[in-house]
Amino acid sequence: MMDCENCGERKAKITLTEIENNDMRTINLCSTCATLKGVSIGGGSPPIADLLAHLGGSAGSALFDTAGDACEYCGTGAADFRKSGRLGCPQCYAQFSRQLRALLRRVHGSSQHMGKVYVSTAPETDPTQARLSTLKRRLERAVEIEDFESAADLRDEIHTLTEAR
Repeated sequence: MMDCENCGERKAKITLTEIENNDMRTINLCSTCATLKGVSIGGGSPPIADLLAHLGGSAGSALFDTAGDACEYCGTGAADFRKSGRLGCPQCYAQFSRQLRALLRRVHGSSQHMGKVYVSTAPETDPTQARLSTLKRRLERAVEIEDFESAADLRDEIHTLTEAR
């Protein structure tokens, strides 16, 4: 176990990730220093329950208002998830996939992970540059998942756009 990076006196129990000006920094903190930084530790409602509450009361909880739905494997129901903010087993993700996707779209604007760095949704001044950025991100993803056929098509499209400039 690591020592607290803030005080150096106690063992770190919390890993806190801070993002400032697109720079991500991870620090390990003891319970006391985490509390001083405003990180709540246990006792309170789980983050997902807070999230659902902040999504607009009935609008947020309506995502999980499937009263009869329960995981066929572990029995966790929508009410259990709303109350605890936790799913019961890996099969719950399949059981509640529709609701989870809707929740992610409401929170993040998308249900697909696009990386750790925030990408602004503000319109770029140059539409060609915006298109190039999108194509480059898609190319990176295609190579990452080893979809080389799509990667080749994206590479060609990027080359065509670059040549046109």
